[in-house]
Amino acid sequence: MSLWERYLTVWVALCMFVGVLIGRFLPTVPETLSKFEYFNVSVPTAVLIWLMIFPMMLKIDFTSILNATKKPKGLFLTTTVNWLIKPFTMFAIASFFFLVVFNNFIGHELAREYIAGAVLLGAAPCTAMVFVWSHLTKGDAAYTLVQVSINDILILVLFAPIVAFLLGIGNVDVPMDTLLFSTLLFVVVPLALGFITRNVVVKKKGIEYFEHIFLKKFDGVTIVGLLLTLIIIFSFQGERILNNPFHILLIAVPLIIQNLFIFFISYGGAKACRLPFSIAAPAAMIGTSNFFELSVAVSISLFGLDSGATLVTVVGVLVEVPVMLLLVKIANSTQHWFKGYEY
Repeated sequence: MSLWERYLTVWVALCMFVGVLIGRFLPTVPETLSKFEYFNVSVPTAVLIWLMIFPMMLKIDFTSILNATKKPKGLFLTTTVNWLIKPFTMFAIASFFFLVVFNNFIGHELAREYIAGAVLLGAAPCTAMVFVWSHLTKGDAAYTLVQVSINDILILVLFAPIVAFLLGIGNVDVPMDTLLFSTLLFVVVPLALGFITRNVVVKKKGIEYFEHIFLKKFDGVTIVGLLLTLIIIFSFQGERILNNPFHILLIAVPLIIQNLFIFFISYGGAKACRLPFSIAAPAAMIGTSNFFELSVAVSISLFGLDSGATLVTVVGVLVEVPVMLLLVKIANSTQHWFKGYEY
């Protein structure tokens, strides 16, 4: 592993800390960046996510995408966990902790707001960031892309009805423009750029040059994109985090439990299906991680910037990266469980 990957947890913690400090002491930075938004999506963040995703898109041979669609077990597993298990277990776990365990600390009204934020996270499985976790577990990039593509389609159809059902809200106003624009930015654009770049380089220099020289030039780019993204995210939320340290700890508990539960359900399911590790690890990651851009945007739209629900979606980002890095380590250290499994 490279120096970046070996000490990634340290770099992540430092970037979160730097982001909070920037938000607290240099508020003009996030204020300026917030002006560059389109359909509630931060353009600077989108550019950095491109940096994360683009190197992985370069590795995709489009013939392998067609082959991935012929291997339905992993797709079925991911879809089942994401949409039939995850939103409902998130609601149950959040309700238990906020209404029962922590009710004396936060009160009933705020507990309901926190549950709403947790539901928004649980109903929005990951899209863009899963490419990072797939990269760190040496996952099958083409299969991950197919999983993400199917997930994006299902989000468009299922997100609003599930949120409405769990929260009892009949008129959930989901910003469809944000959904569509996020999908375009975080999947379609980097995929198209990767496809064009790969074809041009292979045509001019050959496949050997592309795989052994050209791709090496992008080593570390994904990690740098992740770290810079975290700085921007936490610069926007620094004041809120500093003003609510105890509640952030309380919110983090059910979110972490949910993440661990979903990961082991998915990972165990992948082993039961005898999926190869390159598919099993990303399949577990996509449900465990969250589409935080969508969750935050919808929460602000429904409940307001200063609501308890929005705070929960922000804490979701705070706990997700360290937890996902832990799960990446667990997956990489247990890949021998999948030895001999082939698709």
